[in-house]
Amino acid sequence: MKYLAIVGTNSDVSTNRMLLQFMQKHFSSEAEIELYEIKDLPAFNEPEDSDVPEKVAELSDKILKADGVIIATPEYDHAIPAVLKSALEWISYTSQALTDKPVLIVGASLGTLGSSRAQAHLRQILDSPELAARIMPSSEFLLGKSQGAFDSTGNLIYSDKLSELDEIFREFLLFTDITSKLLAEKVLHKKIKKFTWEE
Repeated sequence: MKYLAIVGTNSDVSTNRMLLQFMQKHFSSEAEIELYEIKDLPAFNEPEDSDVPEKVAELSDKILKADGVIIATPEYDHAIPAVLKSALEWISYTSQALTDKPVLIVGASLGTLGSSRAQAHLRQILDSPELAARIMPSSEFLLGKSQGAFDSTGNLIYSDKLSELDEIFREFLLFTDITSKLLAEKVLHKKIKKFTWEE
């Protein structure tokens, strides 16, 4: 599987980035995970013409080519960061590249809740008609007290959280496979569908 892992913050120092970097290394034998930074994307502003900013087009292309998307979000005031919301608004307004794309949401925070409210907020956004992503159900990965969660080499040291992450990622691999087969069947049946007067 090839996944695009979106770092959902513009902060230069982020345990959410560290989490995705760890996942990239830890699951390298099971999937190819490419990290993507959204901090260089322009803030969303409805363009006067049809030109799409180069960075937005790049993100859309990477999403379209990926088998699935992993989004790591911190929590700011019970919600996702503005930079992540802006990136999703660009996708919604332009390519709608997340439509039917399998998505896994993860999150880390310095507090004990591990971005739970932000993850709920993100699910709601991704479920909107203009994005319509296929979000893996019952799959919250909440990494609380994340400032002490990684050692000097970037490895996750909370054994219970490592086991939880392993299980969730295995489920996401299966979810991606099932979703792709479901969508393939959907396209096939759509092509061969007959109108009632043809039967």
